[in-house]
Amino acid sequence: MTNEQVLEALKSVTYPGFTKDIVTFGFVKDVEIDGERVALSVDITSSADEVKLQLVKEIETELQKLGFKEITANIIQPKAPREMSNSMSGKNIAPQVKSFVMVSSGKGGVGKSTTAVNLAVAMAMQGKKVGLLDADIYGPNIPRMMGVSDQKPEIQGNKVMPMKAYGVEVMSMGSLMEPGQSLIWRGAMIMKAIEQFLRDILWSELDVLVIDMPPGTGDAQLTLAQSVPVTAGVTVTTPQEVSLDDSRRSLDMFQKLHIPTAGVIENMSGFICPSCDIESDIFGMGTTAAVAIEYDTELIARIPIEPAIRIGGDTGMPVTYHQPDSETAKRYQEAASKLTIFIDKVNAEGGADNQSIQPTTAPGVSACSTAGAAQTAPEASGSSCSRH
Repeated sequence: MTNEQVLEALKSVTYPGFTKDIVTFGFVKDVEIDGERVALSVDITSSADEVKLQLVKEIETELQKLGFKEITANIIQPKAPREMSNSMSGKNIAPQVKSFVMVSSGKGGVGKSTTAVNLAVAMAMQGKKVGLLDADIYGPNIPRMMGVSDQKPEIQGNKVMPMKAYGVEVMSMGSLMEPGQSLIWRGAMIMKAIEQFLRDILWSELDVLVIDMPPGTGDAQLTLAQSVPVTAGVTVTTPQEVSLDDSRRSLDMFQKLHIPTAGVIENMSGFICPSCDIESDIFGMGTTAAVAIEYDTELIARIPIEPAIRIGGDTGMPVTYHQPDSETAKRYQEAASKLTIFIDKVNAEGGADNQSIQPTTAPGVSACSTAGAAQTAPEASGSSCSRH
């Protein structure tokens, strides 16, 4: 039996849904004959299992007519499209951004915003094009920490230009509000605001957008995961057990939303005396490592309490930029380097491979009705979604 006879027989196998056969299409490859055994590859364009099964059945039928007893048909299919976000459509509403980093915490007051600011500044100092989005709608502290609290963003048409500081593009709800104004919004308004921050801000072609999330695991986190492919999640905690309990919830959220977890940053980890530079353990130190192992990730950095951090945050002079030789700045730089390596690894493996997820599948995360979520974020701080 010859290869030509095999190919002639396979001309009777029509490709499902078409009038041409698999030989005419050029799908049949690498025919090998050994007595009563034959093996071949068929490189097709469909990833559907039913197409594969039908072809195998028809190929075996035609080759058995030639007298072959052992038939191996290797059907080569294209890989199914990868979901690149947690939305059902795999959408990315900010495609000009290469990578997204979600900085989260299980509870407030652990230094999450300080961490987001210094990670963004450190990555910019390392040569990355970085943006910083303050998605902590109720407590937008980023403008003060980045020294842009007295600035208002420029409007171009129906889009908003981000502000710039320390080589980082910055946007925050705090820059669009009057000082001290409260936002009394329900979940749907928060969801809409975050979508608009991603879609309607004129971000540049960024390597990384660092996103400072509200504390907890709720509507904001789910909305972000459904709007863009989140490349890496970072959880910020303090060493106390009460904080670690909440950090577990944050890490569990990353797993439920299929967000690659870059690691944990232990903030307020020891105290560095400004007079003698001695580091003292006052809140505990290193307790986060066990939690990181528990969730199959790593402790990225231990950031000590240092007066320069507080001064830098209050005055808009991030310690990483203004005191680069301080121990804290060095640790933020190291954390930024580790984060960059993790991001590069995720992207090299095909990007954020987050699975489709419906809001109801994430316990404890609620959402307003579709009609409510589609409302435009109101100007009045007291406006809310009609469902609640």
